[in-house]
Amino acid sequence: MTEPLLQVRELKTHFPVRGGLLGRVRGTVKAVDGVGFEVRRGETLGLVGESGCGKSTLGRTLLRLVEPTAGSIRFEGRELTGLSQRELRPLRRRMQLVFQDPYASLNPRMTVRDILGEPFAIHGLERGREREAKVAELLDLMGLPRDALGRYPSEFSGGQRQRIGIARAIALRPDLVVADEPISALDVSIQAQIVNLLVDLQRELGLTYIFIAHDLKIVEYVSTRVAVMYLGRIVELADAADLYRKPRHPYTQALLSAVPVPDPERKRTRIILQGDVPSPLAPPPGCPFHPRCPYAMERCRRETPPLYALGNGHTAACFLVEDEARKVTPAGPDAGAPQSVGG
Repeated sequence: MTEPLLQVRELKTHFPVRGGLLGRVRGTVKAVDGVGFEVRRGETLGLVGESGCGKSTLGRTLLRLVEPTAGSIRFEGRELTGLSQRELRPLRRRMQLVFQDPYASLNPRMTVRDILGEPFAIHGLERGREREAKVAELLDLMGLPRDALGRYPSEFSGGQRQRIGIARAIALRPDLVVADEPISALDVSIQAQIVNLLVDLQRELGLTYIFIAHDLKIVEYVSTRVAVMYLGRIVELADAADLYRKPRHPYTQALLSAVPVPDPERKRTRIILQGDVPSPLAPPPGCPFHPRCPYAMERCRRETPPLYALGNGHTAACFLVEDEARKVTPAGPDAGAPQSVGG
């Protein structure tokens, strides 16, 4: 079996909160708190969860745009967390980000020619006519006209701007692309076009995606596997088909119950969660989901559940699946032993 393209272990990203005249640390926001997973080359890992769960922070931490507090990020077996910015530069071209907002992510003072030529200039690749040819090729891939080269971002629609942002991300043919809610700022009529463009580019260029979104139907369409985040942790991870067919974690079940069903004859029981997501500045003890969970037990208030292995790569951080995990794990001295919280 080939080595995963990306391996993450016990990754944490904490932000100190300062206050008072002396700026002393008054608390810590645990935006990402012990996350672990692997991404295989050519697949799409969907990352879902409510706003504020840490999805975007995790995506930026993986690319070292936000510095991790602890943990391991390995890209093709090479540890990234200890590298200096200078040592990271050669790897930057192989890991890119598609931003959420196409209006804010493009420099309004640069033409499309300059925006798409900038990655080549930064990394000292292609000059003159060769760079011009590469930029024109990117426009063709995006379905944009060649006369767009001399125009500014303000002259394009939201969907066209996002195509320019995607073109910039894939300009150097990266191996890994983190797409941070790439369609949430777009009109519904344009979202499907951008999603299909990303799928086509993956097939044509062999890209690997981490696709961050809150639209569960879109995530189901594009993803090979799906990770569900809650309050800085992954609470369930599985193949997309398995997770949507039989979610194990109560939080995942609640999220999926809110997805509209296109068949009027098919009824789905909606699970309404009580209360709001707790603050990452003061997470609850025990299972972070227990204040809103309809199945919470006394144990949930005291202990933090690990990610239990349920077979076929399906894991869930919930004590309700502990017995199922024991049946899956072969008998032996470690029978029923869960995976670490970091995955």
